[in-house]
Amino acid sequence: MVNFLIFGPPGSGKGTQSVKLAEKFNLLHLSTGDMLRAEIAAGTELGKKMSTIMSKGELVPDSVVIEMIANKIDGSKGIAGFLFDGFPRTVAQTVALEEMLNTRGMKIDCMLALDVEHDELVKRLIGRAEVSGRADDMDPAVIENRIDVYNEKTAPIMNYCEERGVYQPVNGMGSIDDIFGRLVEVMNKIV
Repeated sequence: MVNFLIFGPPGSGKGTQSVKLAEKFNLLHLSTGDMLRAEIAAGTELGKKMSTIMSKGELVPDSVVIEMIANKIDGSKGIAGFLFDGFPRTVAQTVALEEMLNTRGMKIDCMLALDVEHDELVKRLIGRAEVSGRADDMDPAVIENRIDVYNEKTAPIMNYCEERGVYQPVNGMGSIDDIFGRLVEVMNKIV
């Protein structure tokens, strides 16, 4: 199995690209954001707790996310690997993910890091809010907080993955198809 992290700040296009890449390479797209939003929509206790945290643009506790991911991995058959979208978000989560994967005879093969300019991120998030109605994309203060949280807590993962030889930056500017083509080119060298 081959396992990819798709990485980038809010609005970088991770979700859009993940769906296309998962289909092309027969990977299971694991979007922790989608998994958590499903819990919220179902009105579960976990969902109620997470709704409060996510509405502020803050991060969900590591143990919850690792458990959700482990359950998905353990229940998956007939795929070439996994595409992790929105997780890990801290170096500690990256270490926890590696440990969980290692116990299953797996590893992180590549981190695809989408590089997108700040103004473009804000523009994309506001545009997404108009289409999806996601509350965390509507408020400029929440958007800026999400980008700040990413820069402070998530961006250090790039150095961690670079030290392990799995970091691969990808230009995230341009059309969806242009970005997809760049990602495919990188992934084709690994699969």
